[in-house]
Amino acid sequence: MKKYIVTGAAGFIGFHLSRSLIKNGIQVIGIDNLSDYYDINLKNSRLENLESFNCNKKNFIFHKTNLENYEKINEIFLKYKPDKVINLAAQAGVRYSLENPSAYIQSNLVGFGNVLECCRHNRIKHLVYASSSSVYGGNTNYPFSEHHSVDHPVSLYAASKKSNELMAHTYSHLYSLPTTGLRFFTVYGPWGRPDMALFLFTKAIIEGRSINVFNDGEMVRDFTYIDDIVESLLRVIEKPPQENKLFDKSNPDNASSWAPYKVFNIGNSSPTPLMEYIKAIENSLKKVAEKNYLPMQPGDVKKTSADTSELEKWINFKPSTSISHGVEMFVKWYKDFYT
Repeated sequence: MKKYIVTGAAGFIGFHLSRSLIKNGIQVIGIDNLSDYYDINLKNSRLENLESFNCNKKNFIFHKTNLENYEKINEIFLKYKPDKVINLAAQAGVRYSLENPSAYIQSNLVGFGNVLECCRHNRIKHLVYASSSSVYGGNTNYPFSEHHSVDHPVSLYAASKKSNELMAHTYSHLYSLPTTGLRFFTVYGPWGRPDMALFLFTKAIIEGRSINVFNDGEMVRDFTYIDDIVESLLRVIEKPPQENKLFDKSNPDNASSWAPYKVFNIGNSSPTPLMEYIKAIENSLKKVAEKNYLPMQPGDVKKTSADTSELEKWINFKPSTSISHGVEMFVKWYKDFYT
């Protein structure tokens, strides 16, 4: 049986990925610190759902620990000897990075460094890790492409994710560790995070409260449905990058390397105006939201738009779930789970 470590296994994407891996006959060793950044009960419910697939206690093994605890993380690697690692654990959220920057330094930098060290010493065949569309920062050259520069982040969260890509490249170069970074574009769907717009808006509308709409609603996002993310991940995991022997160091390409290293956008490549997204929520709930129009938030960006052509060529898959269907599936889950 193949063994994969999934960090952030109780998180939104980690939960969905772990469930699919288990269904595919892979043993998942889940790691999560169960941070109280958002509702612990939701995280525990995800873990309970994963346990329902746990035949003979072998399909899913869970360890509660911080990635910053190198000794504990290394102990897990040595005990289970995983084939591959998917690092989805991180301190998430652009706005929260303005309030608690140290959390991002510890989890996203120190923690990721520990994962890299464990992968290096345990000869991991492929490390896949979460980056973010936020790395594009002040870039307004749409759609965002992996070939673009990502040298101007506008939040510490974005800077930490760019740092992950740089750290991964170093380990790919020095130790021939195959690494793939995935720049997620606004992932949404059932079991989603309570700090994300879809969750916040749905909850407020159901409870008869107004919703906060930033930048007066003049925002655009490349919303990506969770099932499309998981399908992309499953394919990426099974295709480790190789050295690009044609790489030109005198004219370096940001999307490639002489080392076994890749970064990809994962988005729907169909940017949606925020007000259209809100309309889809209102249609699913059959209720119009009362809106508070507010200025742009510090660290936020007005628009994200993903060029996913590199990923499509690499894994022969293109996310295609419509906003209306994706939002409807979330609203159905929300009502089933909370009412």
